[in-house]
Amino acid sequence: MSERPTEFSYYPGCSLHATGIEYDLSTRAVFGALGVTLVELKDWVCCGASSAHSAGAALAVDLPAINLALAQDAGHGDLLAPCAACFNRSKAADHALRTDPARRQAAESLIGFRYTGAVRVRNPLDVVVNDVGLEALAGHVRRPLAGLPVVAYYGCLLVRPPHLMEFDDPEHPRVMGRILEALGAGVREWSYAVDCCGGSASLARADIASRLVTDLAGHAREAGAAAIVTACPLCQMNLEMRQAKRPPMPVFYFTELMALAFGLPGTRAWFRKHLIDPRPALRAAGLPA
Repeated sequence: MSERPTEFSYYPGCSLHATGIEYDLSTRAVFGALGVTLVELKDWVCCGASSAHSAGAALAVDLPAINLALAQDAGHGDLLAPCAACFNRSKAADHALRTDPARRQAAESLIGFRYTGAVRVRNPLDVVVNDVGLEALAGHVRRPLAGLPVVAYYGCLLVRPPHLMEFDDPEHPRVMGRILEALGAGVREWSYAVDCCGGSASLARADIASRLVTDLAGHAREAGAAAIVTACPLCQMNLEMRQAKRPPMPVFYFTELMALAFGLPGTRAWFRKHLIDPRPALRAAGLPA
């Protein structure tokens, strides 16, 4: 087994500097606790996840390619992208640069760099399970999340398409559930982990997004969960904004629950940023909130 990395280039993307800031703060905190240094890319740019691919195939590659070039030059190892959309678009761009010589040459000419393929795009779920390891993860747990029943929600972009994402089963992903189990949470089985929440339609067709989100929350309750856990800032915000039935179900980032189980400071401040207060669910489970 190769030595696990202790440093990554870090790409927060637009959401983690704004509406998903608790995901950014908790990611930095738990990786620091695990002995992994995250070095934020200097002068990173938006990866264009929300619309660049609609504007043109070239732009969809060129924007993430800028960040790949920055990570390549920085020399801090692979590029960690917590946001599911950023991860997806960056992986797609990297695949295009690896496999399409014409596209690679055009990007290199525009940006002014030589693509080497030395930097891989990674997701925190993948790194925690496959690099840090579940045994090491469990060794950091100070407050097991026993009594907190949850479902793991991946959404559309984290594991699909599988030939690009390359780190879990596209129809029945397991890595988030394995992390939550290592934290002591009661992970409930359900069949909706990769169903769409309608995040991309949330503004244009709020009625559709609300129906999809309300159905997901209902299925989570049927599975016996008290909360949904995700790794996507767009999914998290949409799941909190669009639930039509009351009481609403809280939605955690998996890194927030890692930090809570590790006994790290900051969790109360992050929970206060949620649109749906998650603290009653934690108190019901006998956990600090």
